[in-house]
Order: sequence, then structure tokens, then C-alpha cells
Amino acid sequence: MEIKQNLIDLTIEELEEELNMMGQPRFRAKQIFQWCHKGVMSIDEMTNISKDLRQILKDKFRFDRLKIRNRLVSNIDGTIKYVLEYADGNIIESVLMKYKHGFTACISSQAGCKMGCKFCASTGIDFGRNLTGGEMVDQILTIQRDQGIRVSNVVIMGIGEPLDNYDNLIRFLKLVNHKEGLNIGLRHISVSTCGLVPKIIKLAEENLPVTLSISLHAPNNEMREKIMPVNKTYSIDKLIEACKIYTEVTGRRVTFEYAMVSDLNDSQESAKELSKRLKGMLCHVNLIPVNSIEGNEFKRAKMDKIQKFKNILEKQGIETTVRRELGSDIDAACGQLRKSMTNDLSILKE
Repeated sequence: MEIKQNLIDLTIEELEEELNMMGQPRFRAKQIFQWCHKGVMSIDEMTNISKDLRQILKDKFRFDRLKIRNRLVSNIDGTIKYVLEYADGNIIESVLMKYKHGFTACISSQAGCKMGCKFCASTGIDFGRNLTGGEMVDQILTIQRDQGIRVSNVVIMGIGEPLDNYDNLIRFLKLVNHKEGLNIGLRHISVSTCGLVPKIIKLAEENLPVTLSISLHAPNNEMREKIMPVNKTYSIDKLIEACKIYTEVTGRRVTFEYAMVSDLNDSQESAKELSKRLKGMLCHVNLIPVNSIEGNEFKRAKMDKIQKFKNILEKQGIETTVRRELGSDIDAACGQLRKSMTNDLSILKE
């Protein structure tokens, strides 16, 4: 049985081709695209399109929309964690964060993750499938519709490895940036990766002005291999070289995410070693007090050690910040989003 394509996955150009084959005027493509990206819940809500064309669309395409299975709101800062379900039953998570500059959505790129990073909450969750570009957009639309707000910034740091879903990631960037859709500037989008070197170079060749965020978390190969299996395939040296290529091609600064784990990677020696690797690069280091996750031995570094670590990097001219913690009471911090969900999901499915 042929699976219908989801209407929200199509670009305006693809819609024009489909309509042309149906004998419909091409200008309808813009109207349909606009409705899809306004977040309407059904094709029947596309009121400036004839009933006959709406029926043709329903016969030809799926029009799946995400279902909100759970919503947790932080009592500390208002951060909202969403447990969302696709039509096929795959469940992911998204987070809405409020900053002075506006609202940021942290979205997932896959239902599950294959990378196996030991400190990450997504590890241990079965991999379902890649998300399509339209399904990634729908996370933002669902959040906007639920809260009555406009998302202005996006970080693709939720469940999954974005560069392991490369083609759908690129489609998402084109859809979300389109002026007839959400029109979110690419400079307001961050793409996170654990370090898939060939895909980093490929992304550089796209020359899209997105921010590349690297989950680094260690200053050397020996330490990184203990917590990030990907390092056995792509060493830190290869990863840093790929990042240099990215900055040279795009002119964009790379962000290195560094989860601070007590008695693992938080020493002054680690800070000095990291400084030597990154000195002179167009980059920024984001120090993240690691979240404690059930069944995980990693403990958060003490704040005084984090501050000393930061000072060492800054003395070498490396811009460094300590990530502001959001939604700590609902396990909402990007990068460790999911393990606390498993109990919630088993309850929700009963």
C-alpha cells in the first residue's frame, strides 16, 4: 500500500508541480503553503480554496498534525516541555524557552537517537525513525498554536542527531526560512551535532548561515571516547579540522558545547588542554552544568570549578559562557531532554 506524502513536507515549488499535474492554477500553491505553515489542523480550514480542490488534496495527501500528549511548565522560569506524538505513534519532545530577545524552541530531529553519548538523556531510548522536514516544522507550529506566541529562534538540540538526518534537516531549514511560512532567519537557528565530520563539511558547502554547535565535552580523545562513541570514528583532531573548514567557508563562529561533569572533565588541566586546541579559532565555548539523570553516574561539576575553567579559557582569548539553566524542575535543559520521559510515556500509553 502506497503511503501518502504529508502535505506539510512540500515546498511551494513542489506544490506548484503537483497542482500543475492536477490541472490546477499554480498560484494555489502559495495559498496551500501558507495555510500549512499557519498551523491549521485540517485541509478543510483552508477557506480560500474551493471545496473540490480541498477534496483532491485530501485524496492525494496526508495532513498529519502533532498531538500534545503532555505539557510540563517550570515553576522557576516558565520553560515548557512538550511530549508530542506523531500520527504513527512515534513520540518526541520539544521545549519552549523564554529569553529577553523572544521565544526559542528546542526541537527534535529524530524519534530516538543512535549515537549513544553516555551522559545524554536520549541514550537508551529505542530509535524510531528520522523526522521529515515538515514534521520538524510542525513542532514549532504546535508550540506557537498552544501558547499563542511567535517563535523567533530555533535550536535543533532535542532528541536525535540532526546531521544523521541530513536531507530532512536541509529541507527543514528551507521550509522554516521561507518568507511565506514561518520566515525564521537562518542566523537565528542553531544545529547541534556530536561530530559527524563528513556531514559537517557537507553542511559547510551548503553555505547556510546557521550556527553550528558541537557537542565536544572533552579536551582529548581518551576522555571523549569514554563518553561519546562517535569519537572512535571521528577523532577530536578530525572534528576540529572540520570545524575550521566550516568557519572558513561560512564565516560563522562555531559553538563548542562542554558539559561540566564532576571529576571527569572539569579540572584546570582539562581547561588548559582545551584552550590549546581551540586557541585562535573563530569559536565560542558554552559550559553546561550537566544534569543529573537517573541511572547515570555523572554528577554536576561544582560552580567554583566551572568558574575557574571559564577563567582559564578566557585568559587565552576564547569567548566562554556558562549556560543559563532553564526548566531544571521539569528536566527541560537542551541536550539532556529525555530519560525522565520514559516513565511519563508508559503512563500516557496505558
